[in-house]
Amino acid sequence: MLLAGDIGGTKTNLAIFPYEVGIGTPLLEATFSSGRYASLEELVRVFLAEADIQVHHASFGVPGPVVEGRATMTNLPWNVDAGDLKEALHLESILLLNDLEAIACAIPFLGPTDLHTLQEGESLSGGSIAVIAPGTGLGQAFLTWDGTRYQPHASEGGHADFAPTSQREWGLLCYLQDRFGHVSYERICSGQGLPNIYAYLSDSGYAPEPAWLAKQLSATNDPTPVIVHSALEKDRPNQLCRASLDIFVTILGAEAGNLALKVLATGGVYLGGGLPPRIVSLLEQGSFLEAFRGKGRLSDMLVRMPVHIIRNPKVAVLGAARRALEP
Repeated sequence: MLLAGDIGGTKTNLAIFPYEVGIGTPLLEATFSSGRYASLEELVRVFLAEADIQVHHASFGVPGPVVEGRATMTNLPWNVDAGDLKEALHLESILLLNDLEAIACAIPFLGPTDLHTLQEGESLSGGSIAVIAPGTGLGQAFLTWDGTRYQPHASEGGHADFAPTSQREWGLLCYLQDRFGHVSYERICSGQGLPNIYAYLSDSGYAPEPAWLAKQLSATNDPTPVIVHSALEKDRPNQLCRASLDIFVTILGAEAGNLALKVLATGGVYLGGGLPPRIVSLLEQGSFLEAFRGKGRLSDMLVRMPVHIIRNPKVAVLGAARRALEP
């Protein structure tokens, strides 16, 4: 049996697949709140104890760089050593890969129902593919064609320097530099980053914060769902929240375009993570694609690149499993 997992800063998805049969419907799957556990080993032990299924192999996509079988989680206080984990869980083999690399492994196998297309474009056979995923953090990866199949490549591009493209974004950069020093795209285009945009607009006097919203934000450890819900409220969207999300979408579009240029993503750009499926209506309204395409002399190239939102919430689990089953 194969245990596959998508280890996120907020939640962890685990699933068990028959190793000999391959990827299909898992025998068992479950979702856990990552922060409730002291380590990946503890979380997996809980799952396996409840599952009562003998597992022989494991493959985990983890949020952070994986070097020589070791990973320090970017948004979790966990350190993982594949060798130590293999021994502790009595497994025959264990594979650690970056969580965006896991998503990338699944992309060649996604079907129409797994995707929502923002820009049809024209996918070139064998063209490189870019993956960018705003979730708790901002993951990035890409795939290249080796003549036989697509090969995934991990990246930590989400931690690259944020580059403002407007006066308001310059103000946001200066505001966050005072708070954090280095300002990466992840400080803005992620579940952790959206509250930073909100704080900037609120502190700069963009609009008043109503008492009901202040109360909701102060009562939660994760303000992002509150901001998103209030921004998308059909009858009366909150002005501060909506402006925060508008800035988020524009900067995400610009960075998706940056990644597309860096890897020459003529095979398409895929938006993963938990946030894009929740804000499809905003991503369709124009500012995302305008920022994505706004690359001066190469804008025409960006117009021709397909852009998709990944709708399948288990894509990283499937990718981790597929990578483990590769010949």
